[in-house]
This record gives sequence, C-alpha cells and structure tokens, in this order.
Amino acid sequence: MAAIAPVPTTAAHGVLAEKMSKGPGQLGMLIFGIVLIAGAIFIGFSLAHDLGGVQLGSALPYVLLGVALFIALGFEFVNGFHDTANAVATVIYTHSMEPHIAVVWSGMWNFLGVVTSTGAVAFGIVSLLPVELILQVGTGAGFAMVFALLVAAIIWNLGTWWLGLPASSSHSLIGSIIGVGIANQLMQARSGTSGVDWAQAAGIGRSLVLSPIFGFILASALFLAMKAVIKDKRLYEAPKGSEPPPFWIRCLLVLTCTGVSFFHGSNDGQKGMGLIMLILIGVVPTTYALNHAVTPAQTQDFIAVSAQAANTLDKYVDKSASIADPREDVTEYIRTKEFKPNTMLAMRELVNSIGTEMAIYKDLAKVPQEQVHNFRNDMYLASEALRLMQKSGKPALAASDVAILKNYKKHIDQATRFIPLWVKVAVALALGLGTMVGWKRIVVTVGEKIGKDHLTYGQGAAAEITAMATIGAADGLGLPVSTTHVLSSGVAGTMMANHSGLQLSTVRNLALAWVLTLPAAMTLSGFLFFAFRKLF
Repeated sequence: MAAIAPVPTTAAHGVLAEKMSKGPGQLGMLIFGIVLIAGAIFIGFSLAHDLGGVQLGSALPYVLLGVALFIALGFEFVNGFHDTANAVATVIYTHSMEPHIAVVWSGMWNFLGVVTSTGAVAFGIVSLLPVELILQVGTGAGFAMVFALLVAAIIWNLGTWWLGLPASSSHSLIGSIIGVGIANQLMQARSGTSGVDWAQAAGIGRSLVLSPIFGFILASALFLAMKAVIKDKRLYEAPKGSEPPPFWIRCLLVLTCTGVSFFHGSNDGQKGMGLIMLILIGVVPTTYALNHAVTPAQTQDFIAVSAQAANTLDKYVDKSASIADPREDVTEYIRTKEFKPNTMLAMRELVNSIGTEMAIYKDLAKVPQEQVHNFRNDMYLASEALRLMQKSGKPALAASDVAILKNYKKHIDQATRFIPLWVKVAVALALGLGTMVGWKRIVVTVGEKIGKDHLTYGQGAAAEITAMATIGAADGLGLPVSTTHVLSSGVAGTMMANHSGLQLSTVRNLALAWVLTLPAAMTLSGFLFFAFRKLF
C-alpha cells in the first residue's frame, strides 16, 4: 500500500497545520507529566502490594513479567496512535477545540472509559484463544502465545500508522489471535482446543465487518435527517478561517467527541486487559489466578449456588453413563463440541468438586499455592462448557434450570474473570501517551483526505454521533468493534450524502488496510508463535 498523498494546501488547511504544529505548552506537559508520574507510582505500589507475600524461586519470572507487561502496554500505546486520534479529528477540523486541548480532553475521557469498563470485551477477546493454551498459560507455550500475538499486532499497527492509514487495532489483534490458534493447531496436529474457536471468531468477525458498513449507512442517513429537520445553514458550512462554530454547534461537537472518547476507552481499552491478565496469571498465579476481592460472604453464596447447580445438572445425567476423570471428559466436550451421554455426568462431578474445594478453603485467598492453577482451570472449564451448552441448546433444559446455571456461571466468572484497578490505570496511561505522541497522522487523514471538500460541522456531528452510538452498543454487548473503521466510514458516509465527493485513493487505501489487516496479522503472529515456541 502506498502512503496517502496529501491534498493541495488551502488557507483553512494552513491555519490547521499551524495549530497542529504547536507544542502542547509547558502547562499541558506539566499536567500530563504529573498524571503520568502519579499513575506510575500507583501502579508500582499496587504491584508491590500484590507481590509482597509471593515467594518466587528466581528472578526470571519477574523479568518475564516485566517484558510481557511492556509488550502488552506497548500494544495499547500504539492503539493510542490509531484509534484515540479518531475521536478528536472532527473537533479539530471544525475548530471546536484547539488540537492539544482536544487531545488532553479526549485522553481524560478515554481514561474514565477504561477504568469504568466491565471487562466483558476483554474476556470476549480471550475466549478466541485456544483453550489448550489458556490452560497452559504459565508454560512456555502460554508465553509464546501472548508474545507472538501482541508483537504481530504492534508491527502491523506501526506500519499502517507510518503510512497515515486509520487501520484497525481490533482487526490486527484478532487476526493475530487467529494466526496463533492456526499455528498451534498445525504444530500439535490436533483439533478442537488446540486451535481457534471458529464459532466465537465468526461472531466477533461479524461485528468487525458490519460495524463500518453500519457506520457508513447510519451516518449518511443521520446527516440527511439533520438537513431535513435543522434548517440552520451554518451547520452545513465548512469553517471559515479559524473561527469556532456557533455555540450550540460547538457544544454538540464537543459532546460527541466526549462520548466517542469515553466509549473508545471502555471498548478498545479492554482489548489488552484480558491479555495482561493472562500474563499475570501465568507468572504469579497465587495472586492473580483467582479474585481475592471475593469476600467470605460471597464465597458462602458461591458454595450454595454450586450445590444448586450440581443438583440441576443431576436431573439430566444419563444413569448408564460412566467416567474416569471429569476434567478430561469436560475438556473433550469443549474440544469436540460433541455432547455425549457422559458429558453431563462429568459436568456434575466437576461442579461438585469445585463446590467441595471452595467449602474446604472458605476463601479464595486461602487456596494453597500448589492448587491455585488447577482450581482456576476447573472453574474455566466449567464456565466454557456451560457457555457451549447455552449456545448450542444441547441438551434441552427447562427455563428455570437455564437460569440456575447462568447464575452459577456468573459466580464462576466473578472468581476468575476480573481486572485489578492498576491494570486499568496502566492501560489508560498507555493509550493516553500513545495519543499524545502520534495523533497527528491519523487526524489529518480523517479530517482532510477522505472527502474532497472540507469537513462541515454537520458532517462531523453525524459521524461522531454514529461512532458513539455504535461503540457504546457494542460495549454493552461485550463485542469489540473498530473505532477507526466506524468513524472513518461515518465521515465517508456524510461526504457521499452531501455530494462532497470522496478521494478515491484514500478510500482505496482504507479498504486495502481493512482487507489486508486480518491475513497480514495472522501470518505475522503464526510465524512469530512458531519462533517463540522454539525459543521458550
């Protein structure tokens, strides 16, 4: 792909170029520096507190932890180049906010979005990974998996950023995950848990493919509706010189920028969190494999819910079934997705075993170090098996029994699928730092190089409202979407609706980035996984 050629310079572009060439100023740098230092201190103290009672045999785990966290946060840093910059493009190109003020404002709302996120998207991403590698996350295979997919995503994101292409960090990460799964399956010569969960990948793939199409159509329709309802001509005019838009239009644009920034943090910020948790579980399972924030009272509730779930499963056990090892049988069910007569018996025994051990330990923090990994794996297997049963509808369960098992799965996930606050803060700071460093290239592409005419206030508002609604809805559903593709396609949709015309070279390059990201990331991560498996 060739780099996007610049459009001819106009007076308006000259004013913008002058604004964007200015530094953030001493006050801005001071405030950002204080936030960065405060965040680093908080992260350091949190890690020190978490690792205070952990006894590791050598310094190697600490080195691996440091390298892995550096790479994971590096991915979020590069993510800031791409996706966070999209949120500020419209307010910058409509003179609603000064560029560096807009970047700081967006960064603040990204931060709030990250720290208030639920983790649903994070673990939706993790569920794409081969179950076999997740269960071996503390081994060389687990580290090779995490390193390969993150490094591949970073390489592709940096390359497209250098060309000024708004490529999708979501696409690159998911492509990397699929590449690792395929490579692992080929290396192991096995099926099922050694490869990709294609059903899950298809669901996430649909959200990534359809979201930009949805963005294009919705933004163009919204823009046409605005023209029909709101008759203020100023809304559909390009900025004149460096004058800000009328007050109410400016408020609308700043509000939509704020919403996109918040939901971007809440959605995109989660994509690295699940991988960071896998790293922490692999290196320090005693501290991070189980959620120590679960109180003894909640533990007692879990024990009661486990007994209820076991009794519910018992209703559907084939009386002629027999098993040797419930964990192996449940793993086989997840691998083949084939429900057999012994599957429900194995599930009942596994759930009983988890409940019995919980009753013995009485508190997740008191699970013996040597038992933590197996205990978490049992919970993970039970959760995955229940997810498959609910999705496939096999066996057919009564509605009341489905509700009981959903409640049990919710309790298991609370114990195993959690994200400490310091991880959220670290991701938010990495996103913010990346935005501060690399925002200009993508902003220029979105603001100048999609349409032939300058972005109008109405076009900016329609594109931002569409992006905010789409990302917010996806976040509520736990689906990852590409902020980049939704917003850039929204801008293109408004240009088409306004008959402004599109720069076909830019559209072609955006389409190429969209099409090539998945196969390129898959290929990169597959080869890197092979190399790292040999290394580890």
